[in-house]
Amino acid sequence: MGRPKNFEPDAAVAQAMETFWTKGYAGTSPADLAEATGIGKGSLYHAFGSKRELFGKALDLYGRAGSEMTEAFLNEPGTAKERIRAYLVLLVETDLSLPAPRGCLAANTALELGGKDPEATESVRRMTNETIRLFAERLRRGQRDGDVAKAVDAEAQAHFLMNTVVGLRVMTQTHDRDVLHRIIDSAVAGF
Repeated sequence: MGRPKNFEPDAAVAQAMETFWTKGYAGTSPADLAEATGIGKGSLYHAFGSKRELFGKALDLYGRAGSEMTEAFLNEPGTAKERIRAYLVLLVETDLSLPAPRGCLAANTALELGGKDPEATESVRRMTNETIRLFAERLRRGQRDGDVAKAVDAEAQAHFLMNTVVGLRVMTQTHDRDVLHRIIDSAVAGF
């Protein structure tokens, strides 16, 4: 009979996610993961299989948490433009509040592994498609409520907004707040 687990797997995945987010996939060593989770390397690999499998679980967690936060934020009271602008500002301000902005784990993964790792590429695609769906849904609701013009192509605008999110998350690492807020204002001016 094996030893009982003395750690919470969900907490370990969350701690691993933070490490991958900060250091990237290649930059994260097994020792980094053991230190971040407080779990020995052997136990960590016994529980999760491999660094790559743990990374997949971390990406899944990031996607679920991001989707839930995005949906809740976009569904708060206000017009589509107000909610989407506030959401973009939240992302920028969150990144800028960190001592070293790290951007978006999905965007970072796309830059590091996109096209090279089919599973990571598909995971990022699922995350971005979910955000696009949520943006399009909020824009369509705005059209029904009368605060988004009927002529706006909600799907195309949602894709543009997703592109803006990715760009903003990368640019928080190199640009100041004023520039980023001007980009946000330009992005929401189209609807």
